Amino acid sequence: MKNKLTNPKYLAQLALLIAIEIVMKLVGLGSVPVGPLYMSFLTLPIAIGAILMGPTAGGILGGVFGIVSFKDAITGASVMTGTFFQFAPVKTFVLCVIMRILMGICVGLIFKALDKSLKGNTASYVIGSLSAPILNTIFFMGFIVLAFYKTDYIQNLVANLGVHNPLSFVIALVGVQGLTEAVVCCILGTIITKALAKALGESIKTE
Repeated sequence: MKNKLTNPKYLAQLALLIAIEIVMKLVGLGSVPVGPLYMSFLTLPIAIGAILMGPTAGGILGGVFGIVSFKDAITGASVMTGTFFQFAPVKTFVLCVIMRILMGICVGLIFKALDKSLKGNTASYVIGSLSAPILNTIFFMGFIVLAFYKTDYIQNLVANLGVHNPLSFVIALVGVQGLTEAVVCCILGTIITKALAKALGESIKTE
């Protein structure tokens, strides 16, 4: 890791993806409010970095996503995480930041394993890109169920949605939003990463 973080090419590529992630957020392309949640496309640059540069880059980019999300919790820009922050700031930090770091690392590891066995087959890029929004949903919603499900806020949502268990709650809350995130990230992530991998060859891969 030390070698990567002193490699000018690696740092330049990482800085570019971080800048894209921040710009997407600032111009409103990164996250769109949908009820108490955000429909987020910030998993796209994470998928690109994790696939092309490895798990470390994925974790760093996931951390940037997490910090942006945690800022929304602090300011109240996000209804759900803003509510959580008021009574459980540490758990909210884990939800927003740590879960996103883990997601980015896991996307890199998944692609690395697939690419090793599939030898550059397009399927590895499709699955790698798709894993980012799916894991983001699993880790984020999974932690909400573990840490916040019994809170008044979540129980009010459960009642309003008319569901009776954590699994049906997650499905009802995420629904079309999660499917849209997955489709967009899968399509764009596959196209972009496959094209960059072909254009730049092995020079972009540092892990």
